[in-house]
Amino acid sequence: MPDRVHMTQKLTLTILAENTTLTDSGLQGEPGLSFLIETAGKMILFDTGLSGLFIANAEKMGIRLSDLDCLVLSHGHRDHTGGLGPLIHHLAQAAAAGEPARVRELVAHPRCFRPKEKDGKNNGSAVSEDEARRNFNLRLSSGPVRLTDNLVFLGEIPRLFAFEHTDPVMRKIHLPDGTTRPDELLDDSALAFRSDRGLVIITGCSHAGICNITEYAREVCNETRVTDIIGGFHLLSPDPGRLALTAEYLRNLHLADLHACHCTSLAAKIVLAGSCPVRETGVGMRREYPAPFRS
Repeated sequence: MPDRVHMTQKLTLTILAENTTLTDSGLQGEPGLSFLIETAGKMILFDTGLSGLFIANAEKMGIRLSDLDCLVLSHGHRDHTGGLGPLIHHLAQAAAAGEPARVRELVAHPRCFRPKEKDGKNNGSAVSEDEARRNFNLRLSSGPVRLTDNLVFLGEIPRLFAFEHTDPVMRKIHLPDGTTRPDELLDDSALAFRSDRGLVIITGCSHAGICNITEYAREVCNETRVTDIIGGFHLLSPDPGRLALTAEYLRNLHLADLHACHCTSLAAKIVLAGSCPVRETGVGMRREYPAPFRS
């Protein structure tokens, strides 16, 4: 009898919405992001893209979103929350058609639903906190939230690396006390999964900085190894110095894979590919990550 038994909690990730699509997938892309995560008997949606496109793509892939257990929002920007209204409508239609009625959990940072502006234009959540609360069991937390034994929502990300600091002058957030302040994007978060090969870090836009996110995930999960990072890196037109330091940090992780997508430019991917095994990423991609072993 083997002295180690593999746990049946692998994680399967499917890209439902992203800027690009895989060749011959028959699916559509948009400038937004939405991942479906299945693990430990749970179906978890990570972000809802810019529109309801992720729902149409899911249907083409034979995925029943009415089976969702939980929704996680990486942050409160329109390209990650724009499909929240269509999702609410889709779930209501499923209930009207006879699906069992249930209230699903929604996990996000407390600032996720605060009104936000970029260059004077609304860039905040497409759905208000009140409407979200009417349709979901809201769990707003600035600290880590354990979704399963091996999957955690990181909450607010400490800013450790000075080179990842960005000037918030063009972004504003409206706070409950009625004031409007520069938005430091404190609601930007990510997920971390403990696999048998190390952490899989799942990001939305990485406004907090992909190095900051990774370092905090290692601390929260008490795991130094990282096998894959998947999601947006917010490296659209990065400062060359920041990009070089980011590539150096990622090189030292000795990743097995790097799935940079969404808000990551081709120029940034080319630089990162000099340090890491950058993989093709797009709508329709499906990845499996084995869970840890236990004695």
